[in-house]
Amino acid sequence: MLPIAHLLLNGAWKAALVLIFIAGISDAFDGFLARTFHWQSKLGSILDPLADKLLLVVLFVTLAYRDIISEWLAFLVIARDVIILFGAIAYQRLTRDLKIAPLLSSKINTALQIVFVLGLMYHLAISPLPPNLLLVMQVLVVMTTLYSGIAYVVCWLGYYKKFQGKQTDK
Repeated sequence: MLPIAHLLLNGAWKAALVLIFIAGISDAFDGFLARTFHWQSKLGSILDPLADKLLLVVLFVTLAYRDIISEWLAFLVIARDVIILFGAIAYQRLTRDLKIAPLLSSKINTALQIVFVLGLMYHLAISPLPPNLLLVMQVLVVMTTLYSGIAYVVCWLGYYKKFQGKQTDK
């Protein structure tokens, strides 16, 4: 993550693009192997998405710092992740029953964030993309970021209400 941030800060767009692409491919391959050979673990189910999110946070913060993207977009992406993290911690403390399972909307959001960053890197490193394409990608990131953040809150509230019902039945 830090080498990618260093490359972005210094405008080494092609090298950053290559490293981000390698990080994405290796993450997908790692997930494929874990599912295929049942190499999944509770620790891995926590660390893998955290590493993905940390990379995306570093990318969005660095891109905002370089004025490649708006600061509000970086803030939105980070705020969603903070809400999810603190929501998970609160839910675990209240119920002692947190199961790590990303929502489909979160997976879509993460994929769109990665595609957006790769598109920006391609735009900067290789060939300019049509401005409308970058705008559509950004809008999709904003929409899925908002939707998935709200979906987690709604999901946890629903689980918590069910948990409260179980507690009163005892």
